[in-house]
Amino acid sequence: MGPGELEEEDPRSLRVRAFFGLPVPEPQREELAPFLNACSQVAPDFRWTPQDNLHLTIRFVGNVERRLVESVAGALTHRSLAAFDVELGDIGSFGRGRAVRVVWLGLRKGAEVAAALALQVEEECLRVGLAAEPRPYTAHLTLARARPRGGAGLPELPALPRVRPWRADQLVLYSSRLTRTGTVYEALRTLELA
Repeated sequence: MGPGELEEEDPRSLRVRAFFGLPVPEPQREELAPFLNACSQVAPDFRWTPQDNLHLTIRFVGNVERRLVESVAGALTHRSLAAFDVELGDIGSFGRGRAVRVVWLGLRKGAEVAAALALQVEEECLRVGLAAEPRPYTAHLTLARARPRGGAGLPELPALPRVRPWRADQLVLYSSRLTRTGTVYEALRTLELA
């Protein structure tokens, strides 16, 4: 390499904000879109998830070297990861008292298999030296996050639409970039569930 030339950086050594998740198919996202739009009108103290970002989180990893999280994905390809049926359930929230931080939809069907998948991902995360997830896994689809730091009161929301069940047959390793206009997700790797 000559003077003044920059060594090209290996993109796998870059740090990413990463998580593993199950994408929500387009038809189900479209069924939820009018509900999310209506919620943003009645509950403006929350940032409602854009329909293109809807997913079920399996394991949030955080800011790590890309090569590390890709090695987790690589190890998962050698495991027996089962596809399963998902049906959304009721609205729930995380927070204390009236200070709601996160609004979510639970699962009526598929929660146990999602939890088993989360355990497999957790085992591979621990194997590469990532810190253990401190909270027990709760299968959910995040709908909104409170804008203020401490949480907000949640008003009565519009009626939840009927969303058709679907087959979860892909586990995606996503990167998550926070921008002024919202969060941008990029699929780094897609694993097929058998």
